[in-house]
Amino acid sequence: MVSIASRYEHLLAVISSDRFLQMQGLGNEVPFFICPFKPSDAVAMGKLQHQLINKLEQLGVKALEINLYDLAIDLIKARGLWERILELEPTLAKDALKELLQNILDPEEHLMPEIAQRLGAVQHDVLFITGVGEVFPYIRSHNVLNNLQKEAKDKPTVMFFSGGYTHSLASGAALVLFGRLQDDKYYRAFNIDDYQI
Repeated sequence: MVSIASRYEHLLAVISSDRFLQMQGLGNEVPFFICPFKPSDAVAMGKLQHQLINKLEQLGVKALEINLYDLAIDLIKARGLWERILELEPTLAKDALKELLQNILDPEEHLMPEIAQRLGAVQHDVLFITGVGEVFPYIRSHNVLNNLQKEAKDKPTVMFFSGGYTHSLASGAALVLFGRLQDDKYYRAFNIDDYQI
């Protein structure tokens, strides 16, 4: 396994490179990259993300981070539903709570308009999507990526993913959350660990 320090060096070299920022060599694919990591490395990867954003800024590369968990809370509060959900949560079955949150945070109807607004509000060179594990199962990463294709195709996007991004001829590509739960098939992203500059 690659150390966190080695991952940091690789990510910094890749993301700050002109080839990456200019989205060269993608063969007309969307500029989406998955940065998979072991769930046990979640805290270290959170620190790595912040160090990476700061160092990239020093190098003149602006990374815009959208944390899906923070975004979900912002959207719930903006719709005036936060207190009501807190009241209901102890009495709802898990499936009912999941369905409620999925409706409130529907990717196409609610998440993407807010993400599009944030993308347009801040000049950036690369988009970081974080907080993926924290919003499972009411926000699914493959749904975010599928819907994001319309909004974030002009700049590279890196999704930090707690789990694996596997490729096989038999089953195609899949996001495996926490290394246990197959989120769904998603084949349009590249594994940033494999990216060479």
